[in-house]
Amino acid sequence: MEIIIKDDFDLNVIANSGQCFRFIEAEKDTYRIIAFGKVLYIKDLGNGKVDFSCSEQEFKEIWYDYFDLKTNYAKIRKMAEDNVFLKDCADRSVGMRILNQDKWEMTVSFIISQRKSIPAIKTSIERLSKACGDKLGENLYAFPTPKQILSVPTEKLAECGLGYRLDYIKNAADLFFSNKNEFERLDKLIDDDLLSELKKMQGVGDKVASCIALFGFHRLNFFPKDVWINRALEEHFPNGFDMNLYAPYNGVIQQYIFYAYRNSHK
Repeated sequence: MEIIIKDDFDLNVIANSGQCFRFIEAEKDTYRIIAFGKVLYIKDLGNGKVDFSCSEQEFKEIWYDYFDLKTNYAKIRKMAEDNVFLKDCADRSVGMRILNQDKWEMTVSFIISQRKSIPAIKTSIERLSKACGDKLGENLYAFPTPKQILSVPTEKLAECGLGYRLDYIKNAADLFFSNKNEFERLDKLIDDDLLSELKKMQGVGDKVASCIALFGFHRLNFFPKDVWINRALEEHFPNGFDMNLYAPYNGVIQQYIFYAYRNSHK
């Protein structure tokens, strides 16, 4: 189905923003996304027209919220105009959106992300999905549930390139398998309490917890700090970054900085 998106929307920017690991360019202007047990092909037709390889019902039930199409990102982007550096980052990141992703998948994905490059993260996630997840097509697999991960022998999981993170993932799987309503409970917490609860998981510190909160729980005020963000802040905000100026959208500002700064220093 085709729709017209009048707001900021750039598939390439989103796919290379570090927030999603199963969102890849399948061919020119066409991207494949595996999420929520579905495979979607989405093509930029130009002039705001976007083609989704799904029914209208599936679009309304899954992909409208996945792409956060209810939120006006062009309006958020204008918040960065008061600072030369941030305006430049925002201008170079036009089309960015914070995706509404699966909480469990984001929990595991960002546990895996520790001390790994983005290509390595993607490889591990694909191996884990193939080892444990439901088959969706030729060489396409859904992200595994906690139960599926726990049902696979440790030696097979170890082949997914998880390293020391394997124990963290198994502990997280046990937690969420044993507590079926845990994500619902966490979702009701205010931001500070959510961060504290996420950090109780083995192997989850400030950065990983902030990423899970931003990209899994869609808490748009979280501001994860990785090596790229820290370098940018040290260079351009030596006296500190005032989060009050951009609340409640600090997470979107963070994505502008990450995308623009990382790409300018490759």
